[in-house]
Amino acid sequence: MKNTALTDIHTKLGAKMVPFAGYNMPVQYTGINAEHETVRKGVGVFDVSHMGEFILKGDHALDLIQRVTSNDASKLYDGKVQYSCLPNEDGGIVDDLLVYRIDEKTYMLVVNASNIDKDWNWISKYNTMGVDMKNISNRTSLLAIQGPKAAEALQSLTDIDLVSMEYYTFKKGNFAGIENVLVSATGYTGAGGFEIYFENQYAEHIWDAIFKAGEPLGIKPIGLGARDTLRLEMGFCLYGNDIDDATSPLEAGLGWVTKFNKEFTNSAALQQQKQAGISRKLVGFEMIDRGIPRHDYLIVDANGNNIGKVTSGTQSPSLQKAIGMGYVDTEFAKEGSEIYISIRDNKVKAKVVKPPFYKA
Repeated sequence: MKNTALTDIHTKLGAKMVPFAGYNMPVQYTGINAEHETVRKGVGVFDVSHMGEFILKGDHALDLIQRVTSNDASKLYDGKVQYSCLPNEDGGIVDDLLVYRIDEKTYMLVVNASNIDKDWNWISKYNTMGVDMKNISNRTSLLAIQGPKAAEALQSLTDIDLVSMEYYTFKKGNFAGIENVLVSATGYTGAGGFEIYFENQYAEHIWDAIFKAGEPLGIKPIGLGARDTLRLEMGFCLYGNDIDDATSPLEAGLGWVTKFNKEFTNSAALQQQKQAGISRKLVGFEMIDRGIPRHDYLIVDANGNNIGKVTSGTQSPSLQKAIGMGYVDTEFAKEGSEIYISIRDNKVKAKVVKPPFYKA
């Protein structure tokens, strides 16, 4: 089990630690609902240093990225971030990721912790043009400072103008007295905020500085449990649940990051799938009757016929109702469609809704 540079701090703070993607990670400190509320209304800090980071550099770095990702990375400019996915050769998804353009010949890819080795091997397989690839995951720490008060909490620590940063852009600068820290206006909560990347050796110093600066605003450490409920309220996909090696980006509603103005892995087959039409679709739903949907619960129609499967589900702390996502046969994917979740052999009524479930 790997540790992040901040594991000792989490333990001292009384976090409940769990194995996650090969790492010893804090799932909660005071409780998921309270931590969720802190991020929605104030500001909280997630240690997400388990995520993977690759640097791709050279004359053909963009060519390689264009070849392996579904989105059009040629649209990026220095300081811009793009959400994308790595399609496999069989119609599914190797991983979803963020692409950062540092300069014309240098990019950073941020990948899911559980897929670091898989993604590295996948991209390397297509690196036939001598792109310099470096896996900097083990030496990089990543904190996500999320919530409507995030900019106010952090501004005293940096000369970067945080309030003026546009969504999905980044800047490098001095942060808490440390040079060359990458500050990104991104996140996985829908509550606004920033993600900051720096070398492991500065982790405790930066963590302490953030909590000191944010103390007047009630800043709190947040675990992975609240990260999951926050992302689900926004309808954001989680790799391994809502998307995986067997789910097409078109089925998953990721057509907006699947651009057919270029060739990429399996693009011809995906374009054919788009033209032919998909037979199942990832939808959001909210429960009408009492019950909480869980991963892998069956979704059925009024007659009890199997029409799909739940991929993510929870009791939404913000909405005080049970919500979920899952794949259903396309005929049941229309907003307002009545579906049923099979919970302990009972048909529990739900209706299809369009995410995000939570609207600020």
